[in-house]
Amino acid sequence: MPEEQLDRTDRAIVEALQNNARLPNKRLAELVGLAPSTCLERVRSLVARGVITGFHAHVERRALGRSLEAIHAVRIRPHSRSHVDAFWEYVLGLPEVIEVFHVTGADDFLVHVGVADMAALRNFVLDRLTVRPEVAHVETHLIFGQARRPVLEPLYD
Repeated sequence: MPEEQLDRTDRAIVEALQNNARLPNKRLAELVGLAPSTCLERVRSLVARGVITGFHAHVERRALGRSLEAIHAVRIRPHSRSHVDAFWEYVLGLPEVIEVFHVTGADDFLVHVGVADMAALRNFVLDRLTVRPEVAHVETHLIFGQARRPVLEPLYD
C-alpha cells in the first residue's frame, strides 16, 4: 500500500499502536487528538485497508523453554516452485520455527528457530531439516542477541 494514503493522523495512530497495541481507544484518541468515536473509526479503517494486519503480544521465548535460538541458512535443490512451496509449507508447520524467510543469494531460506538446548538444535537439524529430499545444504548460525525496532515509520514524506 502506498503510504500517500496515510495522513498525519493515520501515521500517529499506527505509531502509537506499534508502541502499545493494548492502548485503550480513549487513551489512543487523546494521544492523536481525536474524539474516541472518530479514533475507533480510523483504527477500523486502517485494519480494513490492510495497513494494520494484526495486534500481537511479545512473549519472552525463554519462558516457553526456547532459550537457544538459531538461524539456519538452507539451500534447496532443485530450486523449483514445487520444492520451494513444499519446503515453505513444511517448515511453517514445525513447532520450533519462529520465522521463515525465502531469500535471494546462495541460500534459499533463512529459518529462525527457538529450542531448549544444543541437543534439541542438533536434533532439529538432523531430524527435521536434513531428512527433506530437497534440502541440499544447511548452515547454522547461533543467535547471541537480537534487537527489534518497535516502530516502523514511512520511509518517504
